[in-house]
Amino acid sequence: MDFTIDSEQKALVKAVRGLITNVYDSSETRREITKTDAGFAAWEQLAEMGVLSLPFEASAVEVSLAAEELGKVIAPDPFVEAIVLAGGLIDALGTDDQKKQYVDAVAGGEILPILAWLEPGKRWSAEASSVTFADGKLNGVKAPVVQAERADLLLVTAALPEGGTGVFLVEGATAVETVVTNDGGRAATVTFGDTPAVQLGEGGDQTGAIEVALDRARIAYAHEALGAMETALTTTVAYLKTRKQFGVTLNTFQALNHRASDMYVALELARSTITWATIVAADEDTTPAQLAAAASHSALQVSVAGRHIGLDSIQLHGGIGMTAEYSVGHYASRLIAIEHLIGDGEFHRARLAATVGDHDVFDPIG
Repeated sequence: MDFTIDSEQKALVKAVRGLITNVYDSSETRREITKTDAGFAAWEQLAEMGVLSLPFEASAVEVSLAAEELGKVIAPDPFVEAIVLAGGLIDALGTDDQKKQYVDAVAGGEILPILAWLEPGKRWSAEASSVTFADGKLNGVKAPVVQAERADLLLVTAALPEGGTGVFLVEGATAVETVVTNDGGRAATVTFGDTPAVQLGEGGDQTGAIEVALDRARIAYAHEALGAMETALTTTVAYLKTRKQFGVTLNTFQALNHRASDMYVALELARSTITWATIVAADEDTTPAQLAAAASHSALQVSVAGRHIGLDSIQLHGGIGMTAEYSVGHYASRLIAIEHLIGDGEFHRARLAATVGDHDVFDPIG
């Protein structure tokens, strides 16, 4: 299997890296931007460059390359949330009129769509229960909803009267209670009380399409996490080479080198698994079950390697790693936040274990 990228994809990486490192040129710059009303600063430039149109015009490979570059600076711009996940659902389920109304506007950065699917007390289920739809109106609560306060268009998963789950479009004011998340982003509890809504697409149970969209987003999130892990490791290794203790640099101590080596192994295992998952997602013949397995494998690597690299980066820096002024703590926070957006290790182990019986038995003797 060929994991190399072509010249056009390399040019995309170079362009996104140049833009995003200019906007978020330091950890301090990022922290200050997250305190502004919008909470992010590269959205218009990403739209002008065509990055926001990638899910609609390119493959999962190009989407993953952009997500990884954003992850390297832990850019707070909601590329995966708004474009890959919410935009992907509009593109997959929308009627011709709905696509005409929203897709170009989303790709151009004119509309910020957000999917409200997580529910209090439930663990990453595509099936809705706390929000219901009846007689053209939504009732119930969604939480946490990332960037809900900033969203121009909410896509809300809701239980249908006849059973199953549908996706509904909500424009205009809703009851939103926003909090700052551990990684400096925004999330909210959104309450719907007889809120007018129209279903995305032709109607009926859309649970399967929601699962596919979530799995594609999980793989894109995994690439964002991969970029964050790479920067966290690079920053840590550079620190070990320059920080002195007892008159020598920290990389003189074998135990610290071994820990850095373990972080590198975790990073490369995650990279190979996540890259494989992206190739699976890019294959037009991939079934929803195959996509789900690939997404869970990549998400599991984010859970294991993300915590390993994120937390060890802090420990190998010592006290400075715990300060708000230093970058590695913010990378660890973002990695943990991504894990809780896409499902933790326990969730994905159970998801993969549920399909073990679907595979043929391998006889090592025969």
